Amino acid sequence: MQIENFIDGKFTTPRNGTYLDNYNPATGEVITKIPNSDNEDVELAVKAAQKALPSWADLPRIKRVEWLRKIAKALELRKDDIAMTESMDTGKPISLAKRVDASRSIANFEFFAEHAEKLVDEEYEMADATNYVIRKPVGVVGLITPWNLPLYLLTWKIAPALVMGNTIVAKPSELTPLTANLLCEVLTSIQFPSGVINVIHGLGPSAGQAILEHPQIKAISFTGGTSTGKIVAQTAAPMFKKLSLELGGKNATIILDDADLPTAAKGAARAAFTNSGQVCLCGSRILIDSKIYDEFMPLLIKEVKAMKVGNPAKENTDIGSVISHTHMEKVLSYVDLAKQEGGKIATGGGRIILPKPNSNGAFIEPTIVEGLSIDSRCATEEIFGPVASVHQFTSDDEAVRMANITEYGLAGSVWTSDLTRGKSLAEKIESGILWVNTWLHRDLRTPFGGVKNSGVGREGGDWSLNFFSELTNVCVKDE
Repeated sequence: MQIENFIDGKFTTPRNGTYLDNYNPATGEVITKIPNSDNEDVELAVKAAQKALPSWADLPRIKRVEWLRKIAKALELRKDDIAMTESMDTGKPISLAKRVDASRSIANFEFFAEHAEKLVDEEYEMADATNYVIRKPVGVVGLITPWNLPLYLLTWKIAPALVMGNTIVAKPSELTPLTANLLCEVLTSIQFPSGVINVIHGLGPSAGQAILEHPQIKAISFTGGTSTGKIVAQTAAPMFKKLSLELGGKNATIILDDADLPTAAKGAARAAFTNSGQVCLCGSRILIDSKIYDEFMPLLIKEVKAMKVGNPAKENTDIGSVISHTHMEKVLSYVDLAKQEGGKIATGGGRIILPKPNSNGAFIEPTIVEGLSIDSRCATEEIFGPVASVHQFTSDDEAVRMANITEYGLAGSVWTSDLTRGKSLAEKIESGILWVNTWLHRDLRTPFGGVKNSGVGREGGDWSLNFFSELTNVCVKDE
């Protein structure tokens, strides 16, 4: 199989004629070739987006809302294809891909269609004048998305950008290109206007950098690692592009002494190991009140050992592979480092070799490490894999200090039977998103994003619509 770029409504071969191999990480096999695009391909995509911009921007918002609903309906018809393709491309379990990736990708279009439909243009009255807040499209926008939730996060950006009248040049991760290609097939099937959405495949330093540097791309929305986010900011900020960065996390799951321990153990295990720990919101540091530590740990380990690591194509698999063999080696190197730093492996700790067809897959046991210092590298650096460290605290204030010790500030959760106590503690944690007695429970109207090295800006609801708008005030003096 070979996929192509999607430019001006057509599948287009890369100008340089070169392609990259794309692997199924659960088998180690090449499943497709993708364009190794460069600045020439980006230039073609930008020109197509510029050509399409006037008519798309002039389209009444309600008409753009209708297009979002058409895309959602067409994606719904291919929901099973989305899940199967995402599972094959990422190595995640098919059950997770159905429940999360496919469902949320459709819901993103439905949500932003409804949210934009209900958007009320703001007016501010003065004694002698009226101020009208006018929303205009930013123009051509660049969207760069990661490999862990490929279509989910791509549509999370595409939907609000579209409905606010922008045209798009998007680059999905070169590790997971297939569902972006599926989206382009869907756009073709519904005769979506040409040039409004353009998708370029390729590597970050070539295709991605060309998007960042292009002077006609007026905004960049990026989700990915913090180190790459620094490059994005260094390139885009001096060009005065609008910039949204959703970056890494090293999130704390805090178990207070009054928590319902079996429920908290299930929640902590889910937060740590969903998608093999490859979610920026994963709770990779589990902080446990010392008074309940000995009672809680066996419950946590039981939950983790019950998770079935296996062939992602099987419905009963809980944990699939990590994204690549290279990433597997990185994650396992952190397990070795944890031992060097004085940690003890409570469960897991190694690679898993499965039967064929997964004998060459990148599978890692879900791993819990005890005994690490809270400021050790393994407890403060983002591993982005199925490895979590556990730590004891003796007071709520100490739990807050431990949660805040890293350079990241994306998410976290607190588990307690006292909701007032839980909310109060959550408010003291330096993170953009906190949950009490749950994890990854999302209302798409709320702000999503991090503080410190976890990013700049917010996504979701009005925050996304505002980012993809130029807000202008018109003050009309009364006669």
